[in-house]
Amino acid sequence: MRARWWGTGAVVAAAVCGTLVVQGVSGGDSGHDGKAAAAPVRDRVRSAALDVRGDGAGATLARQDTKPFSMLGVSWEKPSARLAGKVEVRSRAVASGKWSDWLLLDSDRGAGEQNAARGGTEPAWVGLSNGVEARIDGKRTAKLPTGLRLDMITAGGKSTAGDAEPAAYVADGPDDTQEPVASETPDGTPDPTDVTTTDPAPPEETTAEPSATESSTEPPAESPSASESTGNTGPTESASPSDSASPSPSMSVPTAPRSTVPRPPITPRSGWKADESISPEAPAYIDGTIKAVVIHHTASANDYTCAEAPSMINAIYTYDVTGLGWKDLGYNFVVDKCGTIYEGRKGGVDLPVVGAHAYGFNSQTTGIAVLGTYVDSPPPMAAMASVARLAAWKLGQYGVQPDATVTLTTALSGQNLAGRTWEPGEEMTLPAIHGHRDGYNTVCPGDAFYAALGTVRTLAAGPVTGLTLGTVTGTGTVGTTPYTNGPLTVSWSATTPASLISSFQVLVDGKTAATVAGSATSAKLTLPAGTHKVQVKAVHQSGRTATSATRTVVADTTAPTFTTKPNLALRTGTVGTAAVPLTLGWKAADNVSLKETRLTAPLAKTYGPTVTSAALTAKSGAATAWALRAYDTLGNSASASVTGTPVILQETSAARTGTWTAKSSSSYLGGKSLGSSTKNASLTWTFTGRSVAWVVSRASTSGQADIYVDGTKLTTADLKSSSTAYRNALWTKTWPTSAKHTLKIVVRATAGRPAITTDGIVYLK
Repeated sequence: MRARWWGTGAVVAAAVCGTLVVQGVSGGDSGHDGKAAAAPVRDRVRSAALDVRGDGAGATLARQDTKPFSMLGVSWEKPSARLAGKVEVRSRAVASGKWSDWLLLDSDRGAGEQNAARGGTEPAWVGLSNGVEARIDGKRTAKLPTGLRLDMITAGGKSTAGDAEPAAYVADGPDDTQEPVASETPDGTPDPTDVTTTDPAPPEETTAEPSATESSTEPPAESPSASESTGNTGPTESASPSDSASPSPSMSVPTAPRSTVPRPPITPRSGWKADESISPEAPAYIDGTIKAVVIHHTASANDYTCAEAPSMINAIYTYDVTGLGWKDLGYNFVVDKCGTIYEGRKGGVDLPVVGAHAYGFNSQTTGIAVLGTYVDSPPPMAAMASVARLAAWKLGQYGVQPDATVTLTTALSGQNLAGRTWEPGEEMTLPAIHGHRDGYNTVCPGDAFYAALGTVRTLAAGPVTGLTLGTVTGTGTVGTTPYTNGPLTVSWSATTPASLISSFQVLVDGKTAATVAGSATSAKLTLPAGTHKVQVKAVHQSGRTATSATRTVVADTTAPTFTTKPNLALRTGTVGTAAVPLTLGWKAADNVSLKETRLTAPLAKTYGPTVTSAALTAKSGAATAWALRAYDTLGNSASASVTGTPVILQETSAARTGTWTAKSSSSYLGGKSLGSSTKNASLTWTFTGRSVAWVVSRASTSGQADIYVDGTKLTTADLKSSSTAYRNALWTKTWPTSAKHTLKIVVRATAGRPAITTDGIVYLK
């Protein structure tokens, strides 16, 4: 059936490349789940005839005030007529009162809907406006089409203009007349801007020649062929539920084939509140298979919010059906810049519905349009990823690889943007995912988007791109090799959006050790001991895989060892009852890399991997346990300890020979000491321990003494010091194990400084 242009409907915007849309008000009927949706919002349409110049090659609409509207476009009587010239419009915004720049409308839309009522430019969604101006600069060699008018659409329902009152519906003009007829305002007075014309009856044959007043004609609308019949029995697999209004029970509906890839989320027509009453004609189905996907942009402004997308789609739908007399929205699917996919033309998203989007190729393709203009920059990745998912799913229903080339048979003569021409019946080889400009002389889908179609094909077909193995946490690095001693986390990144990735697998030595969802960016696993090669494999929804570079990871749970057990030895220094100087010694090693050794008791200190001793002090007369823990780079650790008791033996406990004089001072151990200047005077101590130190007082006049251990002279000690020192451990000796020993000192009576003063000894037991 032929739709009349002035029928009421939702806010308008075009359904093929070249549509300029920002926002609209939508209506709906029912959702795919059968629940009642919000009532459709009917838009209000007004038209004003353009004044054509005397030579027929130009037309204008003078700047004028209007009732509020949001969308406009220029249309003409015969859909077969071609407007050869520049069509420009501008509008005045209600909010700011400012006039926009001149906006160029595409006058050749290249869709091809059977039995369209009028021809028209792309519509432009300009936002709420109350002033308009238009001009057409045609070619002097060809006259403009007849019946030129500016169509203005006012959104129904609540207006975004506050108190601005929507215009009334346009009244139907007299039958069979082509003269403008003024509509009336609600109070009954004519509104000079509310002008419409009735639509002339379409020619009996779409190949009819244009009248003498028209410019060159475009090829006829695509006629129904065997490939467009509704009698296709389709594959034998059972159909999934349709998300749109069901076709008449009397028509043959094909069965939806199963796709080789998952179906992406698709918002049904009820989601953009399609008013199904304005397009009651049943859908047509492709007799055969979908061979290719044609990509479009709608040429709308890109600053829309994604919440406005349903209204924009409804506007496109209304323009196609109400404005131009199409049977339905031209596109099979629409995607907004945020990646939301919407069902377009009704008939079932999983069925091969014939669209009106690709002149001469509608019966072999499905059309996907992205809301926006993508001449200077491509759509956001979210949108391109959704286009890729959708295209892969539709092509997967018919066994077509997204990165394949296909052969299409031309239904009509035509020419594409590159200048290639063809006649009906010719075969054309095109990518399975290609741009509208490949099959028609249009810039659609925009230079930047067209240049990015290779990315869309790769996204759709796989494999995953940009797969990079990232950090391996839970490890330590020795040189450039990660080591681990337990659970670790392997991370990665990819440039392919997660929505197109089925899963990731972590491979250890070529075998799957962990599998996670395509949205994951890391996985945890534990490696067995040894050296391993770790990789990440990405599985695209198509089944194609990509594998990252390998990384060597060594799993090591071997703890460090103390090759020299902790041990204690007295050292030189000042002795006090609360602080006897001693040395804690050890030696730790690891099979991979020793990181550090920590003293954990009786105090906490950390030493580097090459440190093997520490100077410490301990309280005399008390057993002190010294605990050490050695750590390797991976965190493996081992502990060891030693206990020692420093014991002070006063000088009074020694066996004496010769003359010794007692001395008293708070600077001495216990407040007393013994001094002697007698040659060969001696003191002998007996003790059981593994380390001993002789404690003396020193000054510049102090003399020397011979030191004997277990009856054997070991050395001669010189007590001379440039500064006075008390309780000074002058000499020490340590044995591997504890045993009974004697320490004897003998005064040498050194000339000029014969005297020595001793405070006793300290030993470790």
